[in-house]
Amino acid sequence: MPNTAGGPPDVIIIGAGIIGACTAAYLQQQGARVTLIDRQTPGDDGAASFGNAGSLSPSSVVPTPAPGMLTKVPGWLFKEDGPLTIRWSYLPKLLPWLIGFIRAGGDVAHQRRASAALAALHAPTFDFHCALARDVGVPELIAPVEYLHVYGSEASYAGAERDWTMRREHGADFEVLDRGGLREAEPDLASHYVKGVRIRGQGRTLNPGRLVRAYVERVVANGGRLLRAEVTDIDVSGNRVSAVRTGDGTIEGDAFVLSAGAFSRKLTDRLGLGLPLDTERGYHVTCPDPGITVSHTVMEADNKFVANPMAMGVRFAGMVEMAGVDAPANPRRAEVIKRLAKRMYPKLRLDGATQWMGRRPSMPDGLPVIGPSPRHENLWLAFGHGHTGMVAGPMTGRIVAGMITGPMPNIDVTPFRADRF
Repeated sequence: MPNTAGGPPDVIIIGAGIIGACTAAYLQQQGARVTLIDRQTPGDDGAASFGNAGSLSPSSVVPTPAPGMLTKVPGWLFKEDGPLTIRWSYLPKLLPWLIGFIRAGGDVAHQRRASAALAALHAPTFDFHCALARDVGVPELIAPVEYLHVYGSEASYAGAERDWTMRREHGADFEVLDRGGLREAEPDLASHYVKGVRIRGQGRTLNPGRLVRAYVERVVANGGRLLRAEVTDIDVSGNRVSAVRTGDGTIEGDAFVLSAGAFSRKLTDRLGLGLPLDTERGYHVTCPDPGITVSHTVMEADNKFVANPMAMGVRFAGMVEMAGVDAPANPRRAEVIKRLAKRMYPKLRLDGATQWMGRRPSMPDGLPVIGPSPRHENLWLAFGHGHTGMVAGPMTGRIVAGMITGPMPNIDVTPFRADRF
């Protein structure tokens, strides 16, 4: 039941992935009573957070819709092992999002604004995750690491010059490695890579699913609630949300947060918000006995996937498939990752490798939605982080918690407003 006596607010959070988990943790620190609702168990293998590549990179400041990328997309679409594919049956529904993506990629001024916004959102990720992980008793799940981008040709490295300039402007500390430097940094890496860039001061999580689960378990241990249910509708009275409806009943509250990742679109449509959220479906392959050593978080820059050592083995994660939230997984995309991973690390052992597909929530301008609903005074939105939900989770949680209970972190939230569309 909602609070009516002036005490701490009852906050209902729809979605218990990394965004919802961090939001719940910070709200609880501010004294709020918290209920998390999710259609699946937090951190399990059906959740986007489970399949995350594990990077906690403050240098992730380059928005996805970029001018250089637009020239590459047509070639990727007709390349079997390209980093992007579209299920053509989904294209009519995707078209508005795609037009917005193209427009954002062609707007240089937007690129600069978006990069600055992402820098502010991502800068504290390592320190914030370290503090949260320590508080919930799993500090070993967060570790410092250097991030290594590798390029198969001088031309592909030169084509990324604009991205490196953008990272440098936002404080990234990096060095360029030649072929010999790459061999020294990653001895098991294939010899065809000619150039690399190593970024210092980055972080990673050794088990994203377990990390999210630990955050949620501590919220519950501190008096919060976790309900395993699917939210089917949201009740509105005037300009206020009064309750959410699930298959197990109606849940009332004082304040509501929608952080259901790619599944947020179904609810924002019911609320008439008209937000252009879509789904970048990603794949990963995890090799439990890889037979190689991976010393960095390694971005294969030409094919846009990441190799990251984790507690479960080495995870290779990436690929983008635009097909909506409901289409079944395409096993060929995981096979592409295996083939490219083997090309990246020729001695890689794939015995016992597991594969996975998840749904990343994506906005066409490359920025998440964080902040109040334009039409509801007690509903806050937190979704659309694309590839960087794990990176942005803590600051997003702090922002939303600050908006509901105070105090607000020192960050300009204007670029993330829902009414920018």
